Amino acid sequence: MPRKPKRPCSYPGCADLTDGQYCDRHQKEEYKKYNRFKRDEFSKRFYNSPQWQRLRKQKLAINPLCEHCEREGKVTLATVVDHIVPIKEGGAALDINNLQSLCRYHDDVKGLKDRGMA
Repeated sequence: MPRKPKRPCSYPGCADLTDGQYCDRHQKEEYKKYNRFKRDEFSKRFYNSPQWQRLRKQKLAINPLCEHCEREGKVTLATVVDHIVPIKEGGAALDINNLQSLCRYHDDVKGLKDRGMA
């Protein structure tokens, strides 16, 4: 299946082409800003906890490819571990069965759907 053409990074002054909103370099900066200034305190504590970091590494070791891309017949390296049922909706926070390995694109799409924006 054809992919959408790459587009310029949304970071002011950056002309790098990307599949997402930001190029890899600026994506990291934007996540740092989000985590520092916009993320709620519960999430900051949870996602920085040693228990989550260990479980995240374990999940990526078990399934290093994006599970959504695999269903579409594509091979993409997973960079994100996502809760299938969000914690705020009653999903188990540290249950490996409630986790899925995703690429950045599919994590962004799922995040929009979870918030009712897609």
